[in-house]
Amino acid sequence: MKKILISLTALMLSLSAMADEGMWLLPYLKKMNEKDMKAKGLKLKAEEIYSADKLALKDAIVIFGRGCTGEIVSPNGLLFTNHHCGYPNIQALSSVEHDYLKFGFWAMNNQEEIPAPGLEVRFIRQIHDVTADILGNIPSISGGEERVKLVGENKQALVAKLEQENPGMEVIIPTFFGGNQFFAFVMEVYKDVRLVGTPPSSIGKFGGETDNWMWPRHTGDFSIFRVYAGKDNRPAEYSPENVPYKADKYLSISTQGYKEGDFAMIMGFPGSTTRYMTSSEIDFMLEVDNPQRIYIRGERQAILKEDMAASDKVRIQYASKYAQSSNYWKNSIGMSRGIQKLNVKGKKEQQEASFQQWAEENTLPEEGYIDALQLIEESMSEGKEARATSQYLREAFLTAVEILSPARTLARVEKLEGEKVNEALEKMKEWYKDYNAPTDRKVAKRMLTIARENMKELPSIYAEVIDKEFGGNIEAYVDDLYDRSIFDNEEEVLALIKNFDKSKIENDPAMALYKSVMKLFLAKQAVVLPTQLRYADGHRRYIAGLMLQNPKKAWASDANFSLRLTYGQVLPYHPVDGVRYNYYTTLKGVMEKEVEEDGHEFFVPARLKELYEKRDFGRWADENGEMPVAFLANCDITGGNSGSPIMNNRGELIGLAFDGNWEAMSGDVAFEPELQRTISVDVRYLLFIIDKYAGASWLLDEMTIR
Repeated sequence: MKKILISLTALMLSLSAMADEGMWLLPYLKKMNEKDMKAKGLKLKAEEIYSADKLALKDAIVIFGRGCTGEIVSPNGLLFTNHHCGYPNIQALSSVEHDYLKFGFWAMNNQEEIPAPGLEVRFIRQIHDVTADILGNIPSISGGEERVKLVGENKQALVAKLEQENPGMEVIIPTFFGGNQFFAFVMEVYKDVRLVGTPPSSIGKFGGETDNWMWPRHTGDFSIFRVYAGKDNRPAEYSPENVPYKADKYLSISTQGYKEGDFAMIMGFPGSTTRYMTSSEIDFMLEVDNPQRIYIRGERQAILKEDMAASDKVRIQYASKYAQSSNYWKNSIGMSRGIQKLNVKGKKEQQEASFQQWAEENTLPEEGYIDALQLIEESMSEGKEARATSQYLREAFLTAVEILSPARTLARVEKLEGEKVNEALEKMKEWYKDYNAPTDRKVAKRMLTIARENMKELPSIYAEVIDKEFGGNIEAYVDDLYDRSIFDNEEEVLALIKNFDKSKIENDPAMALYKSVMKLFLAKQAVVLPTQLRYADGHRRYIAGLMLQNPKKAWASDANFSLRLTYGQVLPYHPVDGVRYNYYTTLKGVMEKEVEEDGHEFFVPARLKELYEKRDFGRWADENGEMPVAFLANCDITGGNSGSPIMNNRGELIGLAFDGNWEAMSGDVAFEPELQRTISVDVRYLLFIIDKYAGASWLLDEMTIR
């Protein structure tokens, strides 16, 4: 056997990517990707996409909110993102009197733009490979708690150093390749962001749950915001005196369209993939993780949906919560289906067998590659039941039963005085705005019932209170809890905050439920933690070993909500034998799907029908006189890429990425080149809605449209 030692960074820089799979790190584009990108049709240089010291396309791409991407499209800070990305903010700004979800909203000048409290936009100002800073003093054989501690200390010190060197900036250092590599991202955070325009949900969410993750798609999934700054163009808290952000770099827009085979690229912030997942991890996903999530969320969503249909007030209150829950619910259904249908586990097993043989024949035991898969398998086996219980508690109690949220918040408070009282009051008022007690009571009854039916180990509240005091009657227990808890009543909670009394919290029945759930949750987490440490060691060594085993392959790190680029071509696909899906859809398909029922997921607004019937598409129609709506490309994206710009070979905006396709839902675990497609809304449809539907053509004047 021979000992293998090689720098991961040096290995990556010696490679050249030759596949559409990959969420590529921008600093490596020139070395790893430029040649292949140009072969596929790119007209730009890598430096025009990303440069460490010059303006590039990268500088127009932002983190939008907590988990999406946006792009700046004018010198005045105008920003495009998906409708579903702006949805929580649109919902928060909506009321029965001003129902922006149902009817949309369009500012007709800067003064009408609406501040979106809490919404932030982050610009990436610097990217540094800091692997040497993080791992330089850590022995290669270290693992477990020791390694976690050393990495954490080095990260903390480096963040402090970079923040001192970059005053007012935010610094994060995410992990790449399972802990084998680290990059620092220096970000500027703008906190005054305002809603400029959004189509009604009948356009922005057209197709609803039925069409989610499906093709053909006809959803106008976009919304428009604007970034505001202080007079010095730097970040500032909201003020009427703030001015639109002056962007040094913004995307120009192409209305020239695309054809099959055209180059396309997407830049954004993919959230999470698990491409290095092993077969034992797939077993847990298929047997525990996905089935529990699908069942629990499905039960809760059925209750929410019924109450939302019966009341406009409840519909607005729960619109964003329902959308976020159902999105990952359907994703989990499709993920399980895809993994089984495409034999992903079998492919992983083949890769693992090959890796194990390579490790045993070519590496030394002390390097850790031989034992890498064993560590992962042991971790998944030993922590299986504790992980399952933790997930059930999180999904069925801590997330689903909303009354536990204010209880959890105030449980951490010892005293409230001064300005903290006003801060707490504002936060609670904001939370209760979207809380409906009768709905939550129904949810609690169902969640506590299914927990009893399905969990092997229950929180102690079942034996100590539900069984002992209520004879096992969950409905009676829940009714008593909601009748007596102060957390079911906004006025009582606000009064408590003004005259804080810890004893009232400690003796509240909702607090008793919360503490019981958390006691079991923390006990299970204590079991899971040691297995997670062994998993991290095995995962890190497995990834490093795979790269050493296959030194000529271009490897991309799993997504971790850091800035990446993916590229490919505009392409159709064949989902099953005898079926070929075209690579674009038009407004004709919207009309073909129409259901004439106000509020239905396929309802079409009268104004949109009128424009279609008159063929009044303006300059936004394609060369055949049709109004394009959405299109496909074989780019590699995942959650977090929502709102990302999809650009042509000149770096011009041609659409916004918003979804993947049902047949390749296993793509977060294993990329499927023949099936995997990104679904994007065509920028021409977006401009058509702004111009012809909304009459907000003043916005077009500040864009560069070609």
